[in-house]
Amino acid sequence: MTKVAFLLFDGFQILDLTGPAAAFEIAGHFGADYSLIMVATAGERIRSSGGITVEVAPLDDARDCEVIFVPGANRAWEAAQDGELIEALRSAADSGRRVASVCSGAFILAAAGLLEGRRAATHWQAVGELKRRHPNVTVDADSIFVEDRGIWTSAGVAAGIDLALGMISRDYGDDVARKVAQKMVVYHRRPGTQSQHSELLELVTPDNRFGPLLAWARAHLTEPLNVEQLAERARLSVRQFTRSFTQSMGLPPAKAIQRLRIEHARAMIETAAGSMEEIARRSGFGSAERMRRAFIKTTGQPPQSVRRSAVRPSRPARAR
Repeated sequence: MTKVAFLLFDGFQILDLTGPAAAFEIAGHFGADYSLIMVATAGERIRSSGGITVEVAPLDDARDCEVIFVPGANRAWEAAQDGELIEALRSAADSGRRVASVCSGAFILAAAGLLEGRRAATHWQAVGELKRRHPNVTVDADSIFVEDRGIWTSAGVAAGIDLALGMISRDYGDDVARKVAQKMVVYHRRPGTQSQHSELLELVTPDNRFGPLLAWARAHLTEPLNVEQLAERARLSVRQFTRSFTQSMGLPPAKAIQRLRIEHARAMIETAAGSMEEIARRSGFGSAERMRRAFIKTTGQPPQSVRRSAVRPSRPARAR
């Protein structure tokens, strides 16, 4: 049995708890063996940011748990002032247990010193603040989750499910993780290195002036789509467009276009829809070598690895 403790605090984000917890619970339907417990440093009930309260056990009840999960919050760094919580995390890491955070929960792990000299992920909007507060942490601004020597961190709230599926796959094999994803109606095995800006258009709010421009760009990926072309279509000067787009989208125009191309190419690569050269042309990269460099820079792996992962046979469940 793998015992998982969710370490809660006042104002935590409820989906950071319920998403991963549901994945672990559903994994039990397919042969996995997880036991879940909610704990806190004080009190019998903890109130989430949305007002939902959760009954919790004393922190001591988590001492024999193999995995410690920390959710995020709007101001997670304030929870890092709880000395008992920080000490519990340090003790868990020192004993070799897995420690994981969802979204801004990375700030709490960083305050405990668990991310020093490690790569870590957090919500893309919090990347700058995490870098500022903890300069010795290598903040991965793209990945949806990262595992570095037993410490797992993930991006925005939904990425906590991806992290949990990654753990389930590690513990019980890809087949179990796939069945859990199907049950939850989520994408199976979205790799940690996949950009958290995946499906970029879904991040565009209805009132964002650049939504139609990105939709147009996605339909014209074989065109140059340089900043001059995009600025002209937006009816702005290059300088105005670059500044306004970056402020609105959280990334410069060139990176946005590259991610649209990577998303388009990834879908074809995973389904083996043509050769690498053909996919590169249809995605606007021009050549397979240029596409390979873009994939490595953005996702940390070449297109060939993406294709191999998509067709890799499931591993058998590991005996516990």
